[in-house]
Amino acid sequence: MSISSPEAVKKLLENMQTDLRSLSMECKKKFPPVKEAAESGIVKIKTIAARNTDILAALKENSLEVVQPFLMGCGTKEPKITQLCLAAIQRLMSHEVVSEAAAGNIINMLWQLMENGLEELKLLQTVLVLLTTNTVVHDEVLSKAIVLCFRLHFTKDNITNNTAAATVRQVVTVVFERMVAEDERCKGIVEHPPPVQGNTNRRSVSTLRPSAKDAYMLFQDLCQLVNADAPYWLVGMTEMTRTFGLELLESVLNDFPGVFLQHQEFSFLLKERVCPLVIKLFSPNIKFRQGSSASSPAPVEKPYFPICMRLLRVVSVLIKHFYGLLVTECEIFLSLLVKFLDGEKPQWLRAVAVESVHRLCVQPHLLRSFCQSYDMKQHSTKVFRDIVNALGSFIQSLFIVPNAGNSTAVGAPAGGSGSGGQGAAQGGPGAGGVSGNLTAQAAFEYRGTWIPLMTVSVQGSAKATYLEMLDKVEPPSIPEGYAMSVAFSALLDLVRGITSMIERELAVEEEAAAEFRDTHPDQQWQPQPGVHLVWEEMVSACWCGLLAALSLLLDASTDETATENILKAELTMASLCGRLGLVTPRDAFITAICKASLPPHYALTVLSSNAANLSGKAYSIQGQSVQIISPSSESHQQVVAVGQPLTSQPQGTVVLTAKNIQCMRTLLNLAHCHGAVLGTSWQLVLATLQHLVWILGLKPGMGGALKPGRAVEGPSTVLTTAVMTDLPVISNILSRLFESSQYLDDVSLHHLINALCSLSLEAMEMASGNNKEPSLFAVAKLLETGLVNMDRIEILWRPLTGHLLEVCQHPNSRMREWGAEALTALIKASLAYKHEPPLAQNPRLQLLLLNPLKELSNVLHADIRQKQLESVLQILQSQGDSLGPGWPLVLGVIGAIRNDQGESLIRTAFQCLQLVVTDFLPAMPCTCLQIVVDVAGSFGLQNQELNISLTSIGLLWNISDYFFQRGEAIIQDLEREEEALQKQAQEKGETLNRPFHPAPPFDCLWLCLYAKLGEMCVDPRPAVRKSAGQTLFSTIAAHGTLLQQPTWHIVVWKVLFQLLGCVRTSSSTADKEKIESGGGNILIHHSRDTAEKQWAETWVLTLAGVARIFNTRRYLLQQLGDFFEAWEVLLNHIQSAALSKNNEVSLAALKSFQEILQIVTPVRDSAGDAFAAMGVPPVLIDPFSASGPGRPLVRSDSLVERLMRYNGAELQAPPPGEESALEDSALWWSAWNTWYRTGTDSTRPPSGPTEKFSFIPSQPFLTALIQIFPALYQHIKANFSMEDLKKLGVILHGAVSVPISSDASPFILPSYTEAVLTSLQEAVLTALDVLQKAICVGPENLQVMYPAIFEQLLLFVEFSCKPPQYGRMETKHVANAKYNQIQLFAPAEWVALNYVPFAERSLEVVVDLYHKTACHKAVINEKVLQNIIKTLRMPLGLKYSCPSESTWKLAVSSLLKVLSIGLPVARQHALSGKFDTMWPELANAFEDFLFTKSTPPDNVSIQEFQKNEGVDVEVVQLISTEILPFANFIPKDFVGQIMTMLNRGSIHSQSASFTEAEIDVRMREDFSKVCFETLLQFSFSNKVSTPQEGYISRMALSVLLKRSQDVLRRYVEDERLSGRCPLPRQQVTEIIFVLKAISTLMDSLKKTQPENVDGNTWAQVIALYPTLVECITCSSPEVSSALKEALGPFKDFMQPPVSRVQNGES
Repeated sequence: MSISSPEAVKKLLENMQTDLRSLSMECKKKFPPVKEAAESGIVKIKTIAARNTDILAALKENSLEVVQPFLMGCGTKEPKITQLCLAAIQRLMSHEVVSEAAAGNIINMLWQLMENGLEELKLLQTVLVLLTTNTVVHDEVLSKAIVLCFRLHFTKDNITNNTAAATVRQVVTVVFERMVAEDERCKGIVEHPPPVQGNTNRRSVSTLRPSAKDAYMLFQDLCQLVNADAPYWLVGMTEMTRTFGLELLESVLNDFPGVFLQHQEFSFLLKERVCPLVIKLFSPNIKFRQGSSASSPAPVEKPYFPICMRLLRVVSVLIKHFYGLLVTECEIFLSLLVKFLDGEKPQWLRAVAVESVHRLCVQPHLLRSFCQSYDMKQHSTKVFRDIVNALGSFIQSLFIVPNAGNSTAVGAPAGGSGSGGQGAAQGGPGAGGVSGNLTAQAAFEYRGTWIPLMTVSVQGSAKATYLEMLDKVEPPSIPEGYAMSVAFSALLDLVRGITSMIERELAVEEEAAAEFRDTHPDQQWQPQPGVHLVWEEMVSACWCGLLAALSLLLDASTDETATENILKAELTMASLCGRLGLVTPRDAFITAICKASLPPHYALTVLSSNAANLSGKAYSIQGQSVQIISPSSESHQQVVAVGQPLTSQPQGTVVLTAKNIQCMRTLLNLAHCHGAVLGTSWQLVLATLQHLVWILGLKPGMGGALKPGRAVEGPSTVLTTAVMTDLPVISNILSRLFESSQYLDDVSLHHLINALCSLSLEAMEMASGNNKEPSLFAVAKLLETGLVNMDRIEILWRPLTGHLLEVCQHPNSRMREWGAEALTALIKASLAYKHEPPLAQNPRLQLLLLNPLKELSNVLHADIRQKQLESVLQILQSQGDSLGPGWPLVLGVIGAIRNDQGESLIRTAFQCLQLVVTDFLPAMPCTCLQIVVDVAGSFGLQNQELNISLTSIGLLWNISDYFFQRGEAIIQDLEREEEALQKQAQEKGETLNRPFHPAPPFDCLWLCLYAKLGEMCVDPRPAVRKSAGQTLFSTIAAHGTLLQQPTWHIVVWKVLFQLLGCVRTSSSTADKEKIESGGGNILIHHSRDTAEKQWAETWVLTLAGVARIFNTRRYLLQQLGDFFEAWEVLLNHIQSAALSKNNEVSLAALKSFQEILQIVTPVRDSAGDAFAAMGVPPVLIDPFSASGPGRPLVRSDSLVERLMRYNGAELQAPPPGEESALEDSALWWSAWNTWYRTGTDSTRPPSGPTEKFSFIPSQPFLTALIQIFPALYQHIKANFSMEDLKKLGVILHGAVSVPISSDASPFILPSYTEAVLTSLQEAVLTALDVLQKAICVGPENLQVMYPAIFEQLLLFVEFSCKPPQYGRMETKHVANAKYNQIQLFAPAEWVALNYVPFAERSLEVVVDLYHKTACHKAVINEKVLQNIIKTLRMPLGLKYSCPSESTWKLAVSSLLKVLSIGLPVARQHALSGKFDTMWPELANAFEDFLFTKSTPPDNVSIQEFQKNEGVDVEVVQLISTEILPFANFIPKDFVGQIMTMLNRGSIHSQSASFTEAEIDVRMREDFSKVCFETLLQFSFSNKVSTPQEGYISRMALSVLLKRSQDVLRRYVEDERLSGRCPLPRQQVTEIIFVLKAISTLMDSLKKTQPENVDGNTWAQVIALYPTLVECITCSSPEVSSALKEALGPFKDFMQPPVSRVQNGES
């Protein structure tokens, strides 16, 4: 809220009234006048408020009256009232409502209070408020107010004094600020002040404006007071101190320099008053000498620290702001400063002087002014030079003079003030030593003098410590090393300031020059000479002093940061001198850095000659001697490396310290960033670097960059971890240094290269005598220089490569290795570089660049050859596409490989080849392709490195793939080439000589490839054979389409069969000895641990491959004339392999056999089959494993297109009419014979007791054998005879009977719970299935084979109960192991299979087949049904004794199915007599099954038993539906047998072994019931054809009734006798059954026609009635209920029947 806002005014009025009321209250009793004044004041204020709109202005007008009550209140001198009034007055002031007159009154009142010593702090506050809120106080009033503050500064109260001092400072500032504001306001008004005379009347300065006048008077009086004179304006001052005065002067000069520069009056004060004053006050310091005797004639006033320090502050301000005004005075000040640095001055004086010098050093523009104003003028003091030299001398004096800087001189205690830090200081150098166990503090140390280094200020700012100690009266004790630290900072800031200033200006000038050159290309640029002169003068003036001081400090420095700063200073100076063309100082600085980089006293001639000019000179400048100090030898530096000096004679070691490394980095930095200004110093720099690199043991790495090497022989290099981390950085900078050579002009570049070559020659001489490690610095750097100057490589190429080829033949291996490294790196880089014009268009340059690579072949050293090959590899990787005519050369280098050359060379050469094959086949001329094949083949056959042999085979595959993909292009190129060659040959009259000549050139390329692979297929190493074989066949399969038809003849007979023959021979003669391991520690799998087994693998592969080709290329091969011979040869190979005693080979032979049989005649429209027909390998259709080693085939254009393109005559699908011609039956019968021979030989059981080792074929082999039959059969079925079928049956039976060796059984045998067929059994059934299907669709005459098939199948069915024997071999039967798990490793070697599933499956097949064929003539004639029943009788009879429970169940269901089909057929042919023999079989079968001799096992559950009973019931039902109704078609005996059986079934016989609980279930009640029902139904049927049948059934019935009568009677008696005891369970069950039978009989009688029942039966039934009635007394509820059911039906017979019995006996 502003003070003029209505709210503020309102508040002010309220507050004033409140104040006046309070005043009136306070003064009521004691001071009535004051009370009255206060009350009238209230009225006055109300009046003003009412009458005026601008209340504040009105208040100001009336402020005299408004203030009056408060002034009176202060007059009472009563503390409470005074405080109240002062507060009120302050409030009025802060609202600026006090007029000038009122202000005067207020000041007078305050003065009175001051003199009375009342409320002093309140007074100061009030003055301050009065002066700062407005400008109404002027002239005498102002001076009075200021004096008042000064007076209060000198009271006895400390708080008041300090507050007053602060107030004075603020008031002085306010006075000058008012003047500045006044100047701002009057800026626009131009005044012509009258000329200033040397005015003697100091009190009136008429030309100044009011505020300025106040300021002038104030400043003039301050000078008077400091000079101890009376003031003119500040009347009433009582005391004043000089220190306070100087502080006020300094603050005014520092804060308001503009005032003095703009107003002549003030400038005049500065010159006339301030400077003389300062010089006068300095006098005690100038005259004083420390340590001068007390008895000197005139006692000298001692320098006083507070004044001296403040004077130096004033001087700093004067020089900084008013140097232009006070040139002469500043010269005096600066000379004084330099004197104060003198060693004889007190310590504190030197310290503050150094601080002041530091303040100058951070202002380079000021320093330049000094140089221009003094150093460049004749007869003037060389002030700038003196300052620098003084700093240098000051630093030297600290080291040399004992007790200077409180350093610990040798053991002597230092002056008092230093004793505190002495312990620590002495601990420094003593504890340090060469051990590297440094104290933490940064310090300088030189010849026993140890000076710590402190952080005194941030770089570029001079923050002083002692110049700021305004509160100290006594000189403070200066800590050790403080002065040194400030001097050091000053030195660094000086260098930094000067160099950055000059470099900035140089840059500006260069920009201007460039701009000028752009705008005026024809004119010469003329720089302004004056500027350069100033720069050169500045550098000349300061370099000696700087170098001396910096070298000394560098030698003494023990702190990394300090060293870094010193080196940076030397570096920037060297570079600046170079830019300004000052050669001597440049070389001096560089030499200093070089020397500091090397170990002390290191003999390096280049440096010593150069340093001789400098060392030993003492530069004497104006009586000050600056000695260039030689380095101190005892160094307390941390040792970071120990190495050998680089000399021809081995010497001891030399030591490098961390500082040496730091210097080295600086040297690198210098050469890298400022190489352009080095000129002749290159020699210095390079020589030094070479020695350092050697001592550090840096060895060149890739591209010539130096890397930390491994330790070398001799008293070797020791590096600490500290330096290890630095080394990569150093090597990086070293490389960058030579990288920057690309910016040098051609002349400088040649200088650099010549320098390097001469260094290199020296190194070669040094290394040739002994086998010492050579210095590779020069070679490495030649390489780097070459690499970065590729754009102008032609200038350098010959001298560079010429020198390096010499190095390559050097006897020292390291040396030549590096020569080769450099040379190959350059060749690679130069080929990779984008030249203008490109290399492709500049063959001359390309040959120039490639030439040294060829030259390298003349070098005999293997390591150089290795390098050469490696670089070939890299050239291929980067430039392979653009080699063009260089290919033969490159391939020549790669292929020149022999077995005696050692692995690594072969390996490198091979990498090159790999690269060529994978990436560059398209880039080379086609004529080189055969070279590539040959080179790859030679790598396959070399025996040094197995992996290379294998990989080279992969390469051949890739090459073949390339041939395939680029076929057309290659053919064109080759044919062009061929024509050219033909022409040449004709001209010379020779014949064209190339391998496989008559074939076209492209085919020859393929044949070369196949021949190479064929050679490798019989290599002694199995892995090579395997890989080569796979590749050969994959290649022929994948790319054979490209060959001309005649070429195939060569492929089949010369390549494939030749190979098969070799392999068969080698396999049969191979060694059977076990091979322990595959070389090294590779374990060999047991299936490959003899040579024989390894050759077996090869045989397998080869055979499979050839078969596959015969399969896929069938059409093609059939068109060659001798296909049948080839086919026979192939089959012969297959047979001999199949019968070899090696499981692997034999199985594989069958697989091949299968393959050549799986030929389908192509269906024209389906693409996949078309491919098969055209012989496209599966490889093309889907990429599976046959795609060969190497890369997956990448196919761009569509397969169909490509096939059509290569679809030559041989691939045409045959014309429609001739398809049968392809089905050449001779081929297939030849195959059948092979199969039959193989099968017979392999399944014939051994005769006689088998020896342990007899060969038994394996399951997979037999499976495969049998699986071949269906495919084969398809082709021979037309002529397949019964004879052949018999042959087949023998083989099938034999195969199934072969047992399994016990160690294989876990894998083949199913677990016993599963009913699974082995694959062999599946195959056998499949074979029969194929046959029967063929018969089914075939002509009528084939159907005679059905019975034979049934016979075969039924044989198999028998296996379920009676497994087959294989010769006389002892086998364990799985079947016996049903309850006790088989012991797999029991004594028997062989395990027979579990034949149950097989037999059961065979049975199912029989049923199916019978279903289809029951009515066929042959089936009827050959009594097939009888045979089936006969076979089934065995499992049916065994029933529970069957090996597997499922067998008899299946047998029953099968019997039921067969009968349901067969019985009608049998009835149909009843008269023919063909089925006569079947009926007894059937009756026996029923008998055996229904009344089996085997007992059910104990563990059968009740549910199971009921299920089994259900089966029995089904059989009876079959009899009742299918047999009995047709009794007249069926032999009588048979019907009789059936009736007997039913009778037997219906009479309930029980076995006593059952438990009570189960008995009713186990009695087969349902079965009995069904038997009985069937019997009854048959008895009463009216269809009885003959009396005999009726008689049989009637007889059966009467037997049954009689038996019932007996059972009932016995039951009644037993029940009577037993009394309370229940009868045995069996008896109860029996009686219940009898009762049920009776009720069943009654039901039947009811349903039957009465005439069908004879009287005898009636008599027996009725006779039962009384017996039943007798049973009524029984106690068993079950019997009672059964009795009810039995008695119930009798009611139907209670009346006499309607008709009499007609056909009875009576």
